[in-house]
Amino acid sequence: MFGLLVFLYFLLACLVVWIVLFPEARKYVVNLLRVLREVLPQLLSGYCCFSNHACSGIARFFKKIAATFGGAVRWISKYRWGVALGLVFVLTPPLGILLFSSGVHLDGFSDGPVRVDPQIASLLHGEQLVPPAPLPPELFVTAELLQVRPSLQSASRNWQLLDADFSQRLLLVFKIMREKYGYEVAILEGYRSPERQNLLSSMGNHVTNARAFQSYHQYGLAADCAFLLNGKLILSEKDPWAMQAYMRYGEVAESLGLTWGGRWKLMDFGHIEWRKPGGLK
Repeated sequence: MFGLLVFLYFLLACLVVWIVLFPEARKYVVNLLRVLREVLPQLLSGYCCFSNHACSGIARFFKKIAATFGGAVRWISKYRWGVALGLVFVLTPPLGILLFSSGVHLDGFSDGPVRVDPQIASLLHGEQLVPPAPLPPELFVTAELLQVRPSLQSASRNWQLLDADFSQRLLLVFKIMREKYGYEVAILEGYRSPERQNLLSSMGNHVTNARAFQSYHQYGLAADCAFLLNGKLILSEKDPWAMQAYMRYGEVAESLGLTWGGRWKLMDFGHIEWRKPGGLK
């Protein structure tokens, strides 16, 4: 459907440029309208039993169209180079985007292809993992955490609001991180409402440059996570222990086909998302 729209847009642009730049094209269109004005009423009267009054009304209607179009053609002919220059300015940006853009994405969030570890991915077809028990709310309102993420207190950590398939992948990340590497992972934020996304965006690019429905959080396909150590949440990447944990976390997430924010230009080490086919619809 999108390809058809692009093709029709291209044909329309070519038609306008043809009429603007070539006098013969303008004469052809005027003659075509004149023929239609004369022939169409006869066709309508022959097939639809129109009265003479109706046919004359139709003829007058087409006569007005031809007069209007003729005036427009004369105006375009008089200012043809200005019109042509205006069309270049108007048509160049959208045509450039349609021809050369590979898709819409936010600056700083592009990444390479994700390679899925087949052995680990096969675990997703096994047992259904269960979300852990909610952590005490006071863990998320410490002075250190609120200094880094002041809006964390109002974030949703409800597993039920996440996409079911993404939830299983995220739980498998938690399981592998705990059993293979000894790290306890905790979810900081999962689903995020469009209103909250816009609120965070308004705080500046250091928080997020994604507005409502530009983030996988709005579709339950993203989560921000941190690590538990001695009963405390460690969020800062300046902590060497946490940084090592984030590296492992990114490796595990990517092995399951997830996208890790640590590889973005605007690095977000705790963020992972699943670019599920059709997930943003």
